[in-house]
Amino acid sequence: MLTVEEVAAIPLFAALPTAELERLARTSADLQLAAGEFAVHEGGEGALFVVLSGKIEVVKNFDGVARSLGWRIPGAIFGEVPISLGSPFPGGYRAVEPSRVMRIEIQQYYAVASVAKEVAQKVNALARERLGGLQAIATEPHKSRVTLVGHRWNTACADLRRFLSRNQISFDWVAADTPEAAAIVEASRLAPDGALARMADGAIIENPEVRDLANRLGLQTSPRADQYDVAIVGGGPAGLAAAVYGASEGLRTIVVEREAPGGQAGTSSRIENYLGFPSGISGDELSSRALQQARRLGAEILVTRSAVGVDPDLHLVSLDGGAIINARSLILATGVTWRRLAIEGMDRLIGKGIFYGASRSEANSIHGQDVHLVGAGNSAGQAALHFAGHARRVTLVVRGERLADSMSHYLIEQLRAKSNIAVQLQSEIHAVHGDASLAAVEIRDRAGGTVTRHDCGGLFIFIGADAETEWLPKQIVCNERGYVLTGDDVRKAGRWSQGRDPYLLETSAPGVFACGDVRLSPVKRVASAVGEGSMAIAFVHQYLAREKV
Repeated sequence: MLTVEEVAAIPLFAALPTAELERLARTSADLQLAAGEFAVHEGGEGALFVVLSGKIEVVKNFDGVARSLGWRIPGAIFGEVPISLGSPFPGGYRAVEPSRVMRIEIQQYYAVASVAKEVAQKVNALARERLGGLQAIATEPHKSRVTLVGHRWNTACADLRRFLSRNQISFDWVAADTPEAAAIVEASRLAPDGALARMADGAIIENPEVRDLANRLGLQTSPRADQYDVAIVGGGPAGLAAAVYGASEGLRTIVVEREAPGGQAGTSSRIENYLGFPSGISGDELSSRALQQARRLGAEILVTRSAVGVDPDLHLVSLDGGAIINARSLILATGVTWRRLAIEGMDRLIGKGIFYGASRSEANSIHGQDVHLVGAGNSAGQAALHFAGHARRVTLVVRGERLADSMSHYLIEQLRAKSNIAVQLQSEIHAVHGDASLAAVEIRDRAGGTVTRHDCGGLFIFIGADAETEWLPKQIVCNERGYVLTGDDVRKAGRWSQGRDPYLLETSAPGVFACGDVRLSPVKRVASAVGEGSMAIAFVHQYLAREKV
């Protein structure tokens, strides 16, 4: 507990009346921090802190790497910037040795400031000084962690760009046929299907594999423990939610993700109807926040690794490359994959102007061009709105008679307000044209049968998705479309062998759960996936306790 004498010894509060000192001593938190423990994390809610003893380090994440910005010693305060701006903490404050910190809630700070104006003046002056320091950091020359060199339509280079973008790694891309490329490598020596990566330390890697690049960047690609309480296959919203709740509740948790955390939601340019974000949030930002949260709580996140098999009896996950994860329970959160258009020439041009889904990074490649999007769901609408700020014209190609059958009303209204977005109803892609890259598309009017040709700098396809579960063993029952059965659906299918009822999200294999889009359910929303991920952990707890695993 804080005493009046301790509060009075703080320079900022030395001149306060006794009544105010007593109020602060009574209402402020007395935090006892071990080395490595945070007083407040980056993004935390505003409050005023005073270091009473020990030493506090200021850290901030840049491209996923924690950077030290300074120190706070006894008598120093922090939290002045969030208080002055009404914003979250721009950095985290971590004890580097056993420390004691006083936390003053923002309401209590304002109560003191209303009585002692000099306290507010000192805090505001310090905030201005610290903001100047943050601005100096912001004006430092940008240093990318990777520079990629490759031809524009090189699919390997496009895969690397997408991987770096979705994993929040800063990078520069230099087209191989530009003068800038000569400073890195003789462009004439670069094969049309080749790519180079120059790391921040100057090392150059020819035709890097995604996993090799991930390892060089410090991303985790291999499990660290011999056994886990729960292994989660898939790092979309459901998988990340399960990771957050599993790690926060003391379970040794690992997530296996073959590309980058976020799943299909991570490629969404804007999610407007997710609770708690009145201005909307991009899929990659939501994924980035969830990823930071899961890692902070202790979950391991493997990237560039695919699960190629599961032993439902022993709860083993086999990874590509031969590694095996041993767990006490499993959660399947593999999501779905985009459905393909069966049109001649499509596969040849994938990554060369034709894309399934769309990440925000693709916008850089379609500046000033005419692009077409196929689909009438929310994903297609969100992508159209995002691309409208970059492309000359965006055309939505829709098979149905109206958007309202499959798209949310708020998106339809936003599409109508954009002058460079057009919607072609009762239409479909008839053919695609291009040699090295996509050049044009043919669109057929389904009502009249006429076919028209249009120049096209990018074709993005959103025609629904299918579960990719053919790799699962037969003990885990799926329906005819590949969606995993859980709970009562397992019992109705006659595939439950235990004396107890299956848990709501439990598959036909005891101790193996499924959540998110891969599970058979009529609801496919980010919010429902997050909810199911958290519910799955509750059932894991019940399973482990009941079975005494």
